[in-house]
Amino acid sequence: MNKMQMLKNEHVLVLGLAKSGYAAASILHEYGVNVTVNDQKPFEENEPAQLLSEKGIDVICGTHPLRMFDDKEMTILIKNPGIPYENVMVQEAIRRQIPVWTEIELAYHLTSSPFIGITGSNGKTTTTTLIYEMLKKDGQKTLVAGNIGTVASEVAANAAGDEWIVTELSSFQLMGTVEFRPKISLILNIFDAHLDYHHTREEYEKAKQKVYAHQHENDIAVINLDDPSVVKLAEGSKAKKVFFSVKEPVEYGAFIKDGAIYYMNEHVIDLKDVVLPGEHNLENILAAICVVKNAGCSNEGIVHVLTTFSGVKHRLQFVDTIQSRKFYNDSKATNILATSKALSAFEQPTILLAGGLDRGNEFGELRPFMNNVKGIITFGETAPKFVKLGEELGIHHVKHVDNVEQAVPAAFSISEEEDVILLSPACASWDQHKTFEERGDMFVNAVHMLK
Repeated sequence: MNKMQMLKNEHVLVLGLAKSGYAAASILHEYGVNVTVNDQKPFEENEPAQLLSEKGIDVICGTHPLRMFDDKEMTILIKNPGIPYENVMVQEAIRRQIPVWTEIELAYHLTSSPFIGITGSNGKTTTTTLIYEMLKKDGQKTLVAGNIGTVASEVAANAAGDEWIVTELSSFQLMGTVEFRPKISLILNIFDAHLDYHHTREEYEKAKQKVYAHQHENDIAVINLDDPSVVKLAEGSKAKKVFFSVKEPVEYGAFIKDGAIYYMNEHVIDLKDVVLPGEHNLENILAAICVVKNAGCSNEGIVHVLTTFSGVKHRLQFVDTIQSRKFYNDSKATNILATSKALSAFEQPTILLAGGLDRGNEFGELRPFMNNVKGIITFGETAPKFVKLGEELGIHHVKHVDNVEQAVPAAFSISEEEDVILLSPACASWDQHKTFEERGDMFVNAVHMLK
């Protein structure tokens, strides 16, 4: 009996809607599972809740009544990844020793298709996209899911069973896994992030480590040899270990030598032929090669993608050139490490557009990467911190504006020919926007308006 058949005898509580909660509840209902949905938003204003109710699903909105655990004898709680573990319903489930899942765990039980699990603090989306495109170009059956924008349980529910499911995984999603076992797993890097959610780096790392936790000896764990934290997290993995390094040759994995990329001492591609911008993307490329080679991908598929793929939207995305100024959208840079890598990608004079949600970070760690920055246009809650940083560094042009839309013409007004104008906020977007995509789209639209 598989897990979904077993769940037919259980009562499952789905906590929080949005895309993942709606998908999980719908799929469970289709499988005949006794499912109840609980969401904070009032029912009258909650279209997803109304649609689920029309399907015959029990929906409780506006409050979090603990009596639900007794009324229905809940045996599993599936929560939206963004809901903190301090939530009263989650705490009650933990107190009762009820498993707390995210829909990634549900996805794993919906299909026999093998998963590729990709996580890390930075570079996940670019690497996930590279892996997906390489496998697809190689002619392999491939699907993409997870934090990249497609709900994993929906993808898994519709999978035929013989495709690779390439899955971008956040720490929030991984924290709610119990048996999830990717055939190939990858941690790109570890940097202090989401500490407002996890509270400590140790807890954040434990969540990331779950991508390796349940693998077997015939699975593959891809490891960043240049990141001591990743190496340590992989120590207990039972999987076969494959390494990548941008600093030194590795015995088993991908590395750079003599201006070229190698895998297991086999030449793959010369660096000059790779079109993806930025030194930091070499880490993503090497990691992707390790994954796809272990999925049986040919060099032809790899080379085709690396000679044509110029970046993912909102991840150091080239937008346009206006009067010899180049505009780049790196709205996905929601932490200091991502912005430092973006700044390192350019040797030209750069005007940095930065700011956003204040999570308590100071931005002094950006100092070593600011040598080419001639101006800072800042916005959002952290604007005063960026003004202070600019003044301390003696940057002549530092300006505080209301939003990204205003930042674009402000940056252009102080720019000169051959300058780079770079949106790389180093902060989450939630003080002014629903998503980093919305912030990036505002930047792109403002560039087009300027033109």
